[in-house]
Amino acid sequence: MARDKNVFEQPSAATVTHDEPPPGLQGMGGGRTFFGHPVGLSTLFFTEMWERFSYYGLRPLLVLFMAAALSEGGFGFDRGQASAIVGIYGFSVYLASLPGGWVADRLLGLQRAIFIGACFITAGHLSIGLSGLAGPGGGKVPFFMGLVLIVMGTGLLKPNISAIVGDLYPEGGSRRDAGFSIFYMGINIGAFAGQLITGALGEKVGWHWGFGAAGIGMLVGLVVFSMRRGSTLQGLGTAPTRLSDPVAQSRRERTVKITLGVGLSIIALIFLLTAMGSLTLDPQAIGQYMVYVTLAMVVLFFLYVFAAGGLSPDEKKRIAVIFVLFIFAVVFWGAFEQAPTSLNLFARDFTDRNIAGFEVPATWFQSVNSFFVILLAPVFAGIWVALGRRNRDFSSPGKFSLGLGTAAIGFFLMIFAARAVVSGGAGTLVSPWWLVGSYFFQTVGELCLSPVGLSSMTKLAPRQYVGQMMGIWFTASGLGSLIGGLVGGHVDPEKLDQMPVLFQRTTMSLVVAAVVLALLVIPIRKMMREVPAKAH
Repeated sequence: MARDKNVFEQPSAATVTHDEPPPGLQGMGGGRTFFGHPVGLSTLFFTEMWERFSYYGLRPLLVLFMAAALSEGGFGFDRGQASAIVGIYGFSVYLASLPGGWVADRLLGLQRAIFIGACFITAGHLSIGLSGLAGPGGGKVPFFMGLVLIVMGTGLLKPNISAIVGDLYPEGGSRRDAGFSIFYMGINIGAFAGQLITGALGEKVGWHWGFGAAGIGMLVGLVVFSMRRGSTLQGLGTAPTRLSDPVAQSRRERTVKITLGVGLSIIALIFLLTAMGSLTLDPQAIGQYMVYVTLAMVVLFFLYVFAAGGLSPDEKKRIAVIFVLFIFAVVFWGAFEQAPTSLNLFARDFTDRNIAGFEVPATWFQSVNSFFVILLAPVFAGIWVALGRRNRDFSSPGKFSLGLGTAAIGFFLMIFAARAVVSGGAGTLVSPWWLVGSYFFQTVGELCLSPVGLSSMTKLAPRQYVGQMMGIWFTASGLGSLIGGLVGGHVDPEKLDQMPVLFQRTTMSLVVAAVVLALLVIPIRKMMREVPAKAH
């Protein structure tokens, strides 16, 4: 992988030696393929599948567990606070992709970063699972320690595994989009299975049984990657980019290590002070500040890249397109990431979950989205390839606009479901088909936007910024998680009137974003046409 400049370091005049993808990449693995794609995709597919099993298996349990009363084995947190914590956790997972991509680019290399990240995630789930030994209301320190470890591990694994997927397709084009769609299907197979298994164990047997099952899934993913990476990935991402000047290289590595050490020390200090009771944190207030600060940081990052990134005019145009896609991705994920908070709570409190005497766990509704992705991802992959062969493929902003509009339909349905609850009063339960229908349209929107966004980052980003642009993409998802957590407390049996308003605002935000982006499709498409073919 060829990467050089970053947000912390001024451009160097030293010559950079690149680790180019090995020749004959499609033949890697003795001519074997994975659904007609490079066999390396299979390793990344299954590693990411098990990592997502653990992540999505844990996530929907968090708000239910923390908001559960002490007598029910939970922490007894206020609903708004518990939802905000879930939002901050999701945000932090994705924000960690920025330093995770930077560390891989500069110090570890992609493969080593993925391996270390998987180890951290496994340790985090183990810590959360064992926190149950402290009894009801106890175990907060190992519980939150586990969340911190998962955040750090995912930051190392998530952007870098996607970057390697992009490197499997040096030719670019619609085949790369199809490859990412298959990769995305693996993500959702893991998410689907994880939420069914951990949800049933967590809600029916015990919270920490669900947490432990998520950890076992990540351990399987770690073993898969360790055993298969050498034979299927070979030269991809085995080493970071190195400068030919040993002095400059040593200086750069020292900068990374010092920055990393300072950052980890600050995190450890804050955690220690909070665990000792010397520092009290308000999750909702912190979450609101984090939205503003993160948006400001992203804008400053893009300004730095434009002003001092050493980019050519064509590369600056591509960076501009990435920035536009980032803004609209934040709007989409701000709606979509209400799944583990507001929609999860709606499933538990206001949805009729009894089927033939069996009460369906509320967390199982989180798997509806994953089920639709598994069902429809091959269809969308085929559509993009077929359109590409006919030179009629939608542009990336066109697919984004379609995704925003379709997701708006999903939340439009929830307005009617919420109004039915309000008119019926406390204790009213509505049909589960409202949630199923909403998740269907959200899924269609997701398939138009998410795999295409992943592909666009690897396709448009200058090679020296691929890891960091993947981090930027996941930062958009992180902001969505944070926003979803901050509004999750508005679904409350004691505040019924807030629900229709929440879903109305979400719908309008998506509609406005879809219309504005549709108006920008033509000028953005013209900019992308001017990108040299070799950039793809």
